[in-house]
Amino acid sequence: MRIIFLILCLLLYSILLQSATPKSLKSKELIGHRFLTFNTVIRVNQIEVARDKNVGQDERKDHTPARVIKFRNSIEAGFPGARITWALSWLALHDTTANYRKIRELVVGYHYKYGDEITFIPGAYFANAYNSTEQVNKDLHEGLAKVSEITGKGYRPNSIVAGFLSAKNLEFLATKEKIHVCQGNIWSQYAIDNQDGDGSVCYPYYPSTEHFCKPAQGKNDFIDCVNLDGWTMDFLAARRAGGSGGFNSRMGVGPIETLHKYGEEIGVREMLHSTAIQFDRGFELNGFAWVTNCWEISLPIEVSGLTRWLSEIKKRWPDTEFITQGEFGLIWRNHFKTNDFNYRFEEKGSGIGGSDAGMKISWIMNKTFRLALLSEDRKGSEENVIDFTRYDFKAEEPVSASTRNWSLMGEINQKQIRPQDKPVPLRNLDKKSKSVIQNFYPDLLKTK
Repeated sequence: MRIIFLILCLLLYSILLQSATPKSLKSKELIGHRFLTFNTVIRVNQIEVARDKNVGQDERKDHTPARVIKFRNSIEAGFPGARITWALSWLALHDTTANYRKIRELVVGYHYKYGDEITFIPGAYFANAYNSTEQVNKDLHEGLAKVSEITGKGYRPNSIVAGFLSAKNLEFLATKEKIHVCQGNIWSQYAIDNQDGDGSVCYPYYPSTEHFCKPAQGKNDFIDCVNLDGWTMDFLAARRAGGSGGFNSRMGVGPIETLHKYGEEIGVREMLHSTAIQFDRGFELNGFAWVTNCWEISLPIEVSGLTRWLSEIKKRWPDTEFITQGEFGLIWRNHFKTNDFNYRFEEKGSGIGGSDAGMKISWIMNKTFRLALLSEDRKGSEENVIDFTRYDFKAEEPVSASTRNWSLMGEINQKQIRPQDKPVPLRNLDKKSKSVIQNFYPDLLKTK
């Protein structure tokens, strides 16, 4: 009888454990699903370039327990059951003032209540623009240890938030810290904020040991750390450099370029347009879809727009799985063992900001190259190549810190900052470039 009782107890425990396990973790399926990830940053200073040096404004007054509570409640109101990622800077992890002690207590509580992820952000963005590789590794190691300490119960995050992170630091995360997911690139960022990093793939990839923007070409340059974008952008807006033409190149689902710029009505409309690029046509083309966003706690933007955006997502795409970025990265890693992805995206402009009405853009991204085609949205309009970046060439990152330019520029770059970046018809590409494209898409040039 005692044995039977023990068996029944074990069965009951197994059932309870399964019911408490998120659906996405039980299935570990990538294909056939829409994923939404969301991270937020808590810091003390705008950019903590070192443990004892800051650039930008002091943000203590903008980080209050009340603001954190309102922010988290707005997410739960818009999308019940969501799990988000909290990234705390070095100073936010160590500040001893009452507000930051309470904020850390709240975030740990959200981890145990909702399943949120708590992690570290080195430098509060742009760590490699100001620090040596060795210092960033030291910050990562000790920052992660502090996260585990404040969370307790042997907790260890699945991912890191970094803005940008160099290949050497990504390799350190994978081999030494055993963390295999990092928000380590901001797709298309150039001439804005404190670091440039255009040239990568916008969906997950394994980075090369040569450059964090370059997908690994094989086992000899492979880093086992899934590199994730920071937030989903409108492809038409993103082709610009910084704020050229009076348009913000990072417009998409981010709140600064939408809600703050245009107000809630138009802002949410653009956020949903950028979401639909992925969740509608992107889902059809790729078999799965992913949208990601970042909202810094310090932003002076009313969170009602956030709730509205999330509510609309829940309504229009009810199958959306809103999980932490670490969970999503591991699901992708479970499906893709190498960079054998083949991403495709298509967009027609929303007419808001740099998302030009009457224009359409197509992107192709694989481990060998990325290709962007731009045209007017009318029958018979010729498509021009505005970006052709090959990854099968040798790449190098800056050899020292204190530089903002970490971009990987190809033959033609979408930002059009060099004379060679002038758009050209696909048929006018040189013979070698067309040969590379035809190896992957033999019918593409025929139809153009």
